[in-house]
Amino acid sequence: MSIAISLVSFQLAMAVVDDPPPADPPEVEMAFRGLHGYIGSHAGASPETHRYGAGFYASVWSLIERPIRNFQIGLPSTWLTPDNSDNRTEPLCPPGTIARDNWPERGPTYGSVFQTMEGGLGYWAGNRFHYGPPKFSMNATPNCYTTEVASPGWPFFHSSEPLPDDMLGIAQVSNRLLVPPDGLTFEGDPMGELLGYAWMALPLTDPRDDPQPTGDQSWTLFLDAGNFKGPLAYYLPECWSRISRDFPFDHGRCLDARPASGGMAGSMEINTVPEFRVTDAEGTIFTKIPQLQFPVDEDGRTVLVRDVTMYSKAALYDDVLRWRKGGTAPSGSFKPEGAMTPEVGTGPVTYRQDKKRITGVNRLATPTVFPGNVFGLQWTDPSVITNGIARFPTYFRDEGETRARITRDEVPAEIGLVDKRFPGPRPKPDPYSALPLDGSWASPGPKSGPHVTELADGSTVRYFWYRFIDQPCFQQFDWTTAERTALQRMIVKIHRNWRIDDQYLPGPGDGELARFDPALFVTPPPGLEFGHVPIVVWQGIE
Repeated sequence: MSIAISLVSFQLAMAVVDDPPPADPPEVEMAFRGLHGYIGSHAGASPETHRYGAGFYASVWSLIERPIRNFQIGLPSTWLTPDNSDNRTEPLCPPGTIARDNWPERGPTYGSVFQTMEGGLGYWAGNRFHYGPPKFSMNATPNCYTTEVASPGWPFFHSSEPLPDDMLGIAQVSNRLLVPPDGLTFEGDPMGELLGYAWMALPLTDPRDDPQPTGDQSWTLFLDAGNFKGPLAYYLPECWSRISRDFPFDHGRCLDARPASGGMAGSMEINTVPEFRVTDAEGTIFTKIPQLQFPVDEDGRTVLVRDVTMYSKAALYDDVLRWRKGGTAPSGSFKPEGAMTPEVGTGPVTYRQDKKRITGVNRLATPTVFPGNVFGLQWTDPSVITNGIARFPTYFRDEGETRARITRDEVPAEIGLVDKRFPGPRPKPDPYSALPLDGSWASPGPKSGPHVTELADGSTVRYFWYRFIDQPCFQQFDWTTAERTALQRMIVKIHRNWRIDDQYLPGPGDGELARFDPALFVTPPPGLEFGHVPIVVWQGIE
């Protein structure tokens, strides 16, 4: 018996010695092609007469559960270009511009990348100060994507330094709301409330011939939020026309002189999304992206965009022109006789990850136009909806040439993917700074400041009060005293007559309005109540 026991013990010991050590878990890589696609809608044809304004209401919500780094998805946003449909052969982009020199597939006219007004709600990889909810930011590309103009001082998050003086293109109109270079912040944690916004071509200045032909269209941003309504800022007509100074073919073809092209409606651009990627022992690739969340109603619907409207000059342009010429002040409300409602359409989304097509998502969240011309997503699986929030797939698995969505339970535990967390924001990014003031910022310079406020995203903003016509963007022009005085008087009239609690856009057909961060609101100092505007000169973490 003792010999038998010893032999068994020896065999067991040898089995333990011969058993290989546990394998190390596979390496988890991090990449930035975790999701790409367009959750898009498009507006039906509109007559050329109704392309001098465009607007809609877009849902505002926290798309991600917590702030993360290097993440970019736009919430429903706009896309406007000048109508150059009469040109089918000649390039609009001069040699030396980014589009002309690098994107031959956009030829021969380069019309889709010539000039754009875009931006809106969203999260961008270039944002420096993250706080959970999205932000609102203007953005335009006036010269074939060579320059972007996103605030009264800065480009679209690319630089801590302001734009060169001769490339500034946005004039601040509001004397009640700040425009930080990192975007406008919201109050609380919105989850499906609406923000209305519209771009309207207004005749704030006369056409001119020098230094290049320039039209009279000042594309002005009007907002409709729970605590702010009215014009915020506008793109100078010269912002668009200056590309034509040394390229005569573009004379009269820019947004200062042309109506917008048709077909505008809100879309979500999914761009930079981080991913964790791991290959298991059998060679199958598994991936994980951040948890995306969408508000849903009791019918499993996410409303993205509603009340898309196109406007003619009868909506507001004509009234403003009469006002500027000495007529009575209009209310600012967009006239219904100048509005039309185009039919909204949509289609399936081609979601991709690492350039591979993702399967199964369109069936889960189907792009749909609901009754009332409302665009959104119809969710079909109740198991992904909890407490009014639908959760987008997070895990995926290679299946040949495609990548399929899978549940968390289908991810092998041994590959270590489930517990991986995406890195949060950098703790103290470089500030946006125009300090010390010089050039157009210093001459003729501000009337009051600096003043300081702290926003909901944790950043500190410093701003000065400038006379409207003295703000930096106007100092690049050799205007006469009479021209400067006329525009200054017009803005004084706007400040006196158009209040932030008046109604400008037609209200939404349904739903509550989102509210901007109260820290964005300012009150003009005594003596500067009319005709002066707050210009942000610094935003950072102190």
